Amino acid sequence: MIAVTVDAAPIEVGAEHAAIAASGAGGIATFTGIVRADDRVMALTLEHYPGATEAALVALAEAAVARWDLTGARITHRVGRMLPGDLVVFVGTAARHRGAALEACAFLIDRLKTEAPFWKKETLAEGERWVDPRGSDDAAAARWSV
Repeated sequence: MIAVTVDAAPIEVGAEHAAIAASGAGGIATFTGIVRADDRVMALTLEHYPGATEAALVALAEAAVARWDLTGARITHRVGRMLPGDLVVFVGTAARHRGAALEACAFLIDRLKTEAPFWKKETLAEGERWVDPRGSDDAAAARWSV
């Protein structure tokens, strides 16, 4: 089971977890990303390319399912304007055993950060700025290269 959602609606972690748990797997791993309140950020706006973003996320989930024999992969990502403390992404994986679920979850969030077409704009007291890709994200994604 692969499920991908890109939406401006708030993420309901309980519902997301229940949906991935419904796969009946023995191990479930999740990651929840939250808008940080550091670097003077007052708001974060995420833009995306509808259709292309969802397709990229589905391709990542398919790669994870094939690589780790998952029973489920779920990616829910918010777009639009968010405030510090808001949930921005939920990644959940399910497998027969915890190791596969944990590795696949890490793979998905690491690769999502570099391969999904999202654009981030931070609002600060002094104005707005676009967020450049980080080298640390590239390094995290590179560890999963085959």
